Amino acid sequence: MNTHVTIDRPALDGRAPRAVVRHLPATARILLGVVFFVFGLNGFLHFLPQPAPPERALAFVGALMGTGYMFPLIKGTETVVGALLLSNRLVPLALTLIAPIIVNIVAFHAALEPSGLPLAIFVLALELFLAWAYRDAFRPMLAVQAKPRAGR
Repeated sequence: MNTHVTIDRPALDGRAPRAVVRHLPATARILLGVVFFVFGLNGFLHFLPQPAPPERALAFVGALMGTGYMFPLIKGTETVVGALLLSNRLVPLALTLIAPIIVNIVAFHAALEPSGLPLAIFVLALELFLAWAYRDAFRPMLAVQAKPRAGR
């Protein structure tokens, strides 16, 4: 005698997975915004403890600070970009401004401070995902031959 037991599962009508996917760009934007807003402000207010970096990393950060303008420029950009992402304003511009900083963060951790590489790769993944999600806003900027607007 064969007895089959069936387990009733709720029918998937496609709404639940779509709802999750629909919120992914906002979630990624908020995560990236928090990271840059907090770490940008920390560059000015020093509220997060910093572990002692290796000597070469310390030399690099010291050189940035030694210029007198570069470290405040980077941290100021991070703070502004974080605020823009959190407020959902000018998101494509914010993503464009932060892209070279993210490249340098990944390179810094890959070459000088490997312990921070997982967070750097996570930030890079968020940036790439958001760039894809906002790809329509970047299309005009990526035109092979753009023409200036005619003057009036």
